[in-house]
Amino acid sequence: MKKRINIIIKNKPKKIKIKDVKKLSEFGKAIGLMFHSRENCPAMLFEFSKPTRMRIHSFFVFFEFAALWLDDKNEIIEKKIVKPFLPSISPKKPFYKLVEIPLNKKYKKEIKILFKKSNYS
Repeated sequence: MKKRINIIIKNKPKKIKIKDVKKLSEFGKAIGLMFHSRENCPAMLFEFSKPTRMRIHSFFVFFEFAALWLDDKNEIIEKKIVKPFLPSISPKKPFYKLVEIPLNKKYKKEIKILFKKSNYS
């Protein structure tokens, strides 16, 4: 099992610590949150060596999750709550990192700070 990390996200003017984040391998980037259960799923970090505009989808993700697109300094470029089974989701600007955070009890505090949303099932 790979070691999990903590990351600091800059959401002006605040900094938010996201704990227990799984840094994904190249293979892991293809799978992401697919086929995981909501409550047992960690946040996932996708890192890229150069700016990208890669699209994501939420096929086979059976729960809502937060997608945070970051620049090279971990500042949020864009953020969205993503619903299950969408064919294409992308930010307007290029990014270096993507963090997918399941909307579960484990990350309730972080989601509330990021989206002013704490009511989810």
